[in-house]
Amino acid sequence: MANRTDPLARSIHGTNPQNLVEKIVRAKIYQSNYWKEQCFGLTAETLVDKAMELDHTGGTHGGNRRPTPFLCLALKMLQIQPDKEIVVEFIKNEDYKYVRVLGAFYLRLTGTVADVYQYLEPLYNDYRKIRQKLSDGKFTLTHVDEFIDELLTKDYSCDTALPRIQKRWVLEASGTLEPRRSALEDDFEEEEEDKEDGAPMEVDEPNTREKDHLRGRSPTKERERDRDRDRDRKHERHHRDRDHDRDRDHDRDYGRGRERDRDRDRGRERDRERDRERDRHRIRDDDYNRDRDRERERDRDGRERERRDRDRGRHRSRSRSRSRDRRERDREEGELRRRRGRGSASPPRGRPDDGPREEPKKRKEKKEKKGSGNGPDPNDPEIIEMNKLRASIGLGPLK
Repeated sequence: MANRTDPLARSIHGTNPQNLVEKIVRAKIYQSNYWKEQCFGLTAETLVDKAMELDHTGGTHGGNRRPTPFLCLALKMLQIQPDKEIVVEFIKNEDYKYVRVLGAFYLRLTGTVADVYQYLEPLYNDYRKIRQKLSDGKFTLTHVDEFIDELLTKDYSCDTALPRIQKRWVLEASGTLEPRRSALEDDFEEEEEDKEDGAPMEVDEPNTREKDHLRGRSPTKERERDRDRDRDRKHERHHRDRDHDRDRDHDRDYGRGRERDRDRDRGRERDRERDRERDRHRIRDDDYNRDRDRERERDRDGRERERRDRDRGRHRSRSRSRSRDRRERDREEGELRRRRGRGSASPPRGRPDDGPREEPKKRKEKKEKKGSGNGPDPNDPEIIEMNKLRASIGLGPLK
């Protein structure tokens, strides 16, 4: 609440009056002890007493850039926005020079172009000394007219950017201001009048020219002196105008140089911001690509796992089918062996009772046939049946 602008205050140059002081400097003022202790609750009437206690001017100073009381009171005036009549009384105050300087600084920030030239140019005749605190904390000696000239010709004063104003010759050409009349011209005119009043009157006396010639005041010499004086005066005025033009050109070039520096600084800041933004986008893109690669790797691993599971299932099914085929084949072989064993062990059917008598003879004959030959008889029915069984199973014939 203590730092808020008066609700009844009107905007200056299209913005809040306190915004005329830069944000960093304004934050330093809000944090200073002088603002908290001395400027709290000040009004337009009580602010005069604080202004009378000032003993120096300046902006910020020291390593932490502490504001001066002069700058704190200027911001307080921007906050409460006193009437124009009060500010004009500040400027017209001749007893307290710092009150006058404070009013001039506030009018330079908030006043119109015509008011600035109208009320500040007469202060060029104030040659009183004032103290100014520099940025390193040291004091320097200056004058009121020098401070006023800084307000009218510079773009920066007391660590505050001054609003731009038109040049005086532009306002004179448009008819807004009258040509400036120096106070020294009145002094010159008074001196000339005193000289004319003090000059001896011409009296029609005899031998007047001789007396003037003897005194060294002949009319021709007087005219030559007047002519030389006018020439010197014109020459002096020419030099003064030339110096003023040179100072004006220098100030204009200096202002352009400051503008170029500001534009360059703004361009560099924009480039830095663009680089930071590009880095943020790059980091965001890298994170996105990294996450996308992780998702792809995860999907690839899942597909690979599924493929392995599928192959493992196929291998298991094949092994099961093979084992099933092997078991079936073993079962069939076992049945064939059992059948063959059962067929060889069972006695022949439909034989007569004298069969046992003839059996030894047949066995002897078979043995004799086997003993007489080199190998088994391929025409033997048992061997033929066994070879068929072996061929059905996939085995080779008996030897």
